[in-house]
Amino acid sequence: MTESKPLQVIWTGIRIPLIIVILWFTIHYTDEVLAFNLNQYGLIPLRFKGLAGIVTAPLLHADYRHIWSNAVPFILLGGGLFILYKPIAIKILMFAWVITGLWTWFFARGESVHIGASGVVYALAAFHLAGALVRRRYDLAAFALIVVFFYGSLVWGFFPEFFPDRNISWESHLMGAVTGTILALFFRKQGPKDNIRSARDLPDEETSLPWDAYDVEGKKKKNTDTLLTQQPVTIQYSYTTETKPRKEEPHSAPEKSGRHQDFDRNTNRL
Repeated sequence: MTESKPLQVIWTGIRIPLIIVILWFTIHYTDEVLAFNLNQYGLIPLRFKGLAGIVTAPLLHADYRHIWSNAVPFILLGGGLFILYKPIAIKILMFAWVITGLWTWFFARGESVHIGASGVVYALAAFHLAGALVRRRYDLAAFALIVVFFYGSLVWGFFPEFFPDRNISWESHLMGAVTGTILALFFRKQGPKDNIRSARDLPDEETSLPWDAYDVEGKKKKNTDTLLTQQPVTIQYSYTTETKPRKEEPHSAPEKSGRHQDFDRNTNRL
């Protein structure tokens, strides 16, 4: 099975969010050309006719600036969702979409028409931040820091007093943040598993992300699976007691018989 390249993974992750963003532009352009006045089908709190806005409101925007302000964070946060939480990404996006709209319908101001996907954006941002806290993973923590760095200013969207000249649906922002936090807690046992603890015992953290197979320079790492799965080798030792060689006792020369002695004496006399 061939491993996916990082660019291919990124494209696969942003594909669905990008299709949704293209749908936003298409709907707004069609509404401008044909003058359908589709914004009337936005979310109207506590009104029966406004229930449809739970689904349709994130698809409708006031102008192209409104679309761009939601499109960029939606692609980034949605792409991170489909890359890091791939097994549950569709469920998270659907729940964030519907629950945020439902709670906004209950708690928002009664006579206002709420449109735009900012509530969904806040839900995804809160999900990533809360998910990084309840799951012990390096990649989720790193992505959460990216979210804070680029979109930390989202917190000001809870306070419409800072934007007196703009009609901001702070209720959808707040309901989205609450929804994303609850979804992160509810689905904490699903999706990517912890890898920070296991990294103490392994030379590299084990993740399912394709770029883990490459080093900093972009070169593919050597396969160490065989080293990790190799069966232990049993070495047996045998011990023997060392025996010292016996010392041979010196043999005494045999005594010569009397005849030999006499022969020697006779020999000496010759």
